[in-house]
Amino acid sequence: MQEIYQQPLIPGLVTERIREINAAGVVSCVSVTPQRTSALLDEILAGEPDMLVIQGTVVSAEHVSTTVEPLNLKTFIRQLDIPVIVGGCATNKAALHLMRTGAAGVLVGVGPGHACTTRGVLGLGVPQATAIADVRAARMRHLDETGVYCHVIADGGMATGGDISKAIVCGADAVMIGSPLAAASEAPGRGYHWGMATFHPTLPRGARVQTTTRGTLEEILLGPANENDGKLNLFGGLRTSMATCGYVDVKEFQKAEVMVAPALQTEGKALQKSQGVGMGH
Repeated sequence: MQEIYQQPLIPGLVTERIREINAAGVVSCVSVTPQRTSALLDEILAGEPDMLVIQGTVVSAEHVSTTVEPLNLKTFIRQLDIPVIVGGCATNKAALHLMRTGAAGVLVGVGPGHACTTRGVLGLGVPQATAIADVRAARMRHLDETGVYCHVIADGGMATGGDISKAIVCGADAVMIGSPLAAASEAPGRGYHWGMATFHPTLPRGARVQTTTRGTLEEILLGPANENDGKLNLFGGLRTSMATCGYVDVKEFQKAEVMVAPALQTEGKALQKSQGVGMGH
């Protein structure tokens, strides 16, 4: 995998792929690392994407590099006509600095993804619920200071509709999921999933994990579900969770009460556990 990803990028391929996505009539979003942003910008903009994501394991407002010209996020973002999302981050301070660059959204999460090994290789990370809550506080401060609302996107660690619900209650406006979508029959990985740092040339920080194909993309997102583990009909799980708590939209749902409840998954589930069904897997 390292050898494959080290091959030179074919000229024009980025533009071609963006146009291919646009032709399907869906939102096109391009992800690029800070190191490659300036070099690939012309190709990216030629494809006319709807938004740009500048993404790394962590991204700071001040990019430092000894090999390429450092990227000034604040200047760069304000030169573009499309929204820019930046990340990852996992702390209040880092998120606030990113928001002040003019980013439309920030990605929250360091190492929670199913294919990521960053927490083991680098020995760092923040539990996802804590990270989202801290960045939520940064969003409120930024809103008070500027009147501008920056979207918080929980990136990684979610496999079920319940996981997504908890991320939103902690403060996320949206989620970015990988392995659940990799389990779709249409996914190009053909039952496998890997992260963006898996193929790093000198220090890989991810694994190529198998994700059993569970159904079509529509079934994973919208149902109907034929299993009771919450991994199908993610939208249905979120809607039902919201309705059960008495909320009708995501913004209101962010006001729900949050508590730490270790016994939530096991209380009263002795029969399921002994029989290896439902929540007893």
